[in-house]
Amino acid sequence: MAPYNHETEGDTLVKTEKELKEPPMYKVFLHNDDYTTMEFVVEILVHVFNKSVEDSTGIMLNVHRKGIGLCGIYTHEVAETKVDMVHTLAQKHGFPLKCTKERE
Repeated sequence: MAPYNHETEGDTLVKTEKELKEPPMYKVFLHNDDYTTMEFVVEILVHVFNKSVEDSTGIMLNVHRKGIGLCGIYTHEVAETKVDMVHTLAQKHGFPLKCTKERE
């Protein structure tokens, strides 16, 4: 049996810890405009972001009053998909609703 090599074992532990590092997260926001209806924003929040009607209404009011509302925090791929879904649905319904993501 080979003797225990502390340096090799230590290197393996360090590499394993690096491999298990959490992925960066992204905040997804909706932005206010003068054309998108409040009802449509609530629908987007319910169907795309899986929010309750109550939570969706609160976020929609933030968008309306403050100009922006946080929809959720996701991994890059999920955030990108949600942004694309919002833009696709908004365009399909004739609204200029803007949705963005930013790294947390």
